[in-house]
Amino acid sequence: MLTQERLKELLDYDEETGVFTWKADGRRHVAGGIAGHRKPNGYLHLCIESEKYYAHRLAWLYVHGNMPKHQIDHINHNRADNRIANLRDVSPLENQRNASLRNDNSSGVCGVCFDKARNKWMSRIKLEGKRENLGRFHDFFAAVCARKSAEVKYGFHENHGAME
Repeated sequence: MLTQERLKELLDYDEETGVFTWKADGRRHVAGGIAGHRKPNGYLHLCIESEKYYAHRLAWLYVHGNMPKHQIDHINHNRADNRIANLRDVSPLENQRNASLRNDNSSGVCGVCFDKARNKWMSRIKLEGKRENLGRFHDFFAAVCARKSAEVKYGFHENHGAME
């Protein structure tokens, strides 16, 4: 198991930029070189002593001295932004309440879509795995207001639904 001490022997971490750099030359890296590479899912990945780690989890270990207890949420939704100020250790539920806008969303607002059958805007929210309808509205703005009010009521993060 990788410890904070061993991590600090091998790498430097800049809290302001979120970048890890190698302290010494290795088989596949040079001292001062940026550590890790970007995976197809957008997260940065590092291999240390034949073990694979996500950079955001290593950043947490580097600064706080322990691996995160839950999931690491990238507050601004940028999976490659590993500045410690952009990371928080949260439960899966809290992490879901700061999700990016899905790329198949057509309205531009999470939980708001147009119901063609009724010719109205529909607003809904998912709570504890169940979808709750917030209503149907003639006006897009009213549907968005209903959704945003529900997000505040149920403790969603202010960045929820922002685009990455």
